Amino acid sequence: MKKRKWFLQVLSAAFLLASLAACGSDGNAPQSQAGEQDKEALTIKLAHTGSEAHQYHIASEIFKKELESLSGNTIQVKIFPSAQLGGEKDAVEGVMNGTIDMTTVAADSSLANVVPEMNAFGIPFLFKDANHVYAVLDGEIGKELLKKVDEKGMKGLGFWEVGFRNMTSKDKPIEKPEDLQGMKMRVQPAPVWQEFMKSLGANPTPVQFSELYSALEQGVVDGQENPIATLMSMKFYEVQKQVALTAHTYTPAAVLMSNKMYNSLSDEQKKWVEEAVQKATQEQRKVLAENEAKALEELKQNGVNVTQPDREAFAEATKDVYKAVADKVPQELIDKMKAAAK
Repeated sequence: MKKRKWFLQVLSAAFLLASLAACGSDGNAPQSQAGEQDKEALTIKLAHTGSEAHQYHIASEIFKKELESLSGNTIQVKIFPSAQLGGEKDAVEGVMNGTIDMTTVAADSSLANVVPEMNAFGIPFLFKDANHVYAVLDGEIGKELLKKVDEKGMKGLGFWEVGFRNMTSKDKPIEKPEDLQGMKMRVQPAPVWQEFMKSLGANPTPVQFSELYSALEQGVVDGQENPIATLMSMKFYEVQKQVALTAHTYTPAAVLMSNKMYNSLSDEQKKWVEEAVQKATQEQRKVLAENEAKALEELKQNGVNVTQPDREAFAEATKDVYKAVADKVPQELIDKMKAAAK
């Protein structure tokens, strides 16, 4: 009897210890793994001012997909479109002080007030065509400009596309420079744009991009200038029924990351980010090129009058605009950009 009692006590103790060990194992292992996953997981917040159909968002979505794939989902990208985190000035400042991880903004807008050389993209009729643009952005000149960004407390990762800009107005056709006389035209907050509109006889009126639709609708400004893709994605065609295909300048979308975020990445993670930016660059260009012809037809279907203005007359009227930024954009840089034409 004693032996049986002793045996049962030993068996019970052994069972209890085994149960405790099993519980400890089941409870602790997932917590440890979860802890490791939490430690490895990284979220990059990317803010921009475009709609979810805008060029910014198209590139951002490609970037997100590519980076998450390259990193095996250890890096996640959360996109904040439609100026959810503020206008482009706020986005640039946020990246500089580390409160926003990443953004993409028009190179010749608010960014030009921080990196003056970006004003070069506001010089009218500097580029012949898309191939000329890409030779500049993808070559040594583009790298030099990104280094200028690095010197201002940010990491310049590359250039996505906004596109060639065209004139629009509410109801007055724009076919020659004289047609802009006295019109209130929205400009980006950079000196080169003030001079550009003055040279055409228009009244330059700064308006934040995120507020542009309402400014056009309410008559704060009579017209504006942006790429065809922007007219479609932001639905400006609803309040602007005249489009003049001036193609007067090309705007690249500078891709910026805060030093705080970039410096926290491992060498491998930095490589993934840079590869994803380049993938988005190439894929976005293809998408926008394919959409351009369709967009023009859609504009016409929405009651928009599309005209082919006298581009030579516009070029002549704006030939001295570059002088307005002579103290910000070295002549050597302008000459290099012109010479890059293939």
